[in-house]
Amino acid sequence: MTTKKAKKAETQSILDYFAQLPDPRRDNENKRHNLIDIIAIAILATICGAEHFTEMEEWGEATEDWLRSFLELPNGIPSHDTFGDVFARLDSNEFKKCFISWVEAIRTLTDGEVIAFDGKTLRRSHNRRKGTGAIHLVSAWARRNRLTLGQVKVDEKSNKITAIPELLRLLYIEGCIVTIDAMGAQKEIAELICEKGADYVLTLKDDQPNLKAEDD
Repeated sequence: MTTKKAKKAETQSILDYFAQLPDPRRDNENKRHNLIDIIAIAILATICGAEHFTEMEEWGEATEDWLRSFLELPNGIPSHDTFGDVFARLDSNEFKKCFISWVEAIRTLTDGEVIAFDGKTLRRSHNRRKGTGAIHLVSAWARRNRLTLGQVKVDEKSNKITAIPELLRLLYIEGCIVTIDAMGAQKEIAELICEKGADYVLTLKDDQPNLKAEDD
């Protein structure tokens, strides 16, 4: 059976999901490359293994004939400097919304799919010279599909408790089972999961004696 969601994905391409992404470049700048071309090449190159902007440029040049079948590329493949400049200036929240919408459309979650919310710290993301700490992320992982559905950066002055609801609001999780460690065992988080049409499994620790007593 084909769902409405699947039918929509069949009629839309990756370009459609990023078409409304605001261009961070000023109107009076010399925009030699379309924003959607830059975004599409960056994502496709990353999927194919590119790890930095130079490799995005190299991948684009190697696949230019194919890319021209669906991208305009008025001035050829953007340089690695162009990729770096554009991504440094993009609104990360707007890009995240577009990206998650695209991921939601291309993946299929079945009833009972387990989605694990987990926090992690990016290795070598701190900068002692600049006085910045390591980057902490909360991610949602669909175990059966083996796919990261989305992730949110934890604010330096906050913690996972505030990041988890932010990520939950972005995802379509109806019919799924959400698992979160003890940090996420909060009434507001449980209520939000239920509002999204999902079930939850939350870890309890001794700092929540009443709930733990009921569980025992």
